[in-house]
Amino acid sequence: MKRIIALSLCVLVICANNAVAMDRKTLTIASEGASPPWNAIAADGQLAGFDVDVGRDLCRRMNVECTFVPQDWDGIIPALTVGKFDAIMSGMAITEKRKKSIAFSTPYAGGFNQLVIRKDLNLPTTDTSAKLDLTSIDAEKRALIDQLQAALTGKTLGVLRSSNSEAVLNELFGKVATIRSYDSQDNMHLDLVAERIDGGLADYFTWKTFLDSNDGGIAMLYGPELSGGLWGPGVGVGLRQDDHELIAAFDSAIEAATRDGTLKRLSERWFDIDVSPHVSNQKPVP
Repeated sequence: MKRIIALSLCVLVICANNAVAMDRKTLTIASEGASPPWNAIAADGQLAGFDVDVGRDLCRRMNVECTFVPQDWDGIIPALTVGKFDAIMSGMAITEKRKKSIAFSTPYAGGFNQLVIRKDLNLPTTDTSAKLDLTSIDAEKRALIDQLQAALTGKTLGVLRSSNSEAVLNELFGKVATIRSYDSQDNMHLDLVAERIDGGLADYFTWKTFLDSNDGGIAMLYGPELSGGLWGPGVGVGLRQDDHELIAAFDSAIEAATRDGTLKRLSERWFDIDVSPHVSNQKPVP
């Protein structure tokens, strides 16, 4: 009898928890819409990209109806905190600095940043397949950074404003190069093509979309794949710190999407490689 009562109580607790999780039937998710293939504005004016496809899948698993809205990067965290929308899915890295203002789900993707420069600069050749984790810097990493600083001394480098890449670029090259911050990747690309800047730092996959375009032929990847440090453990859903049920719901949905291979399938669709959690990032074979 005691066991039956205990099991009944457990069922009641589980049902109650599910009821709390299902109380919310609709969600509004914001994305910048300017960093393909993570997110972009499609020809029909709607948001599209990896973030959006993942978001739709997670919403289906949470049994909620989701609306995706564009939001400029500079104001995306403040807008979340004041309740303009419920979540951010915009290729946003999970970092300690951001965690002071908002909470994050577990990662739904990984990634890395890389420098790009104009080909006409004829800078010294680098190994663009090398990997540089900035979480800790030893003598070998310091020597590689010194080489990059020497090559980029006097150059003008672009970066997305209010991003972790901006902080990293200033930390690594702020003393030797001029750093110019942009409100969007597209505007940085325009200045690179117009030779108003010499190069820039951004997410590798965002660069790949540009480099594969007609305009992108004037530039090339430069230096190693950069990760760790200020970029944190990966990309997560940004949420309000007191929205505990929603955080738990996203975590559960991401775990399920990882386990059944959905995140792997979607990342291979948008990036040509697997950037799902707990998977090493490898560039696609040319």
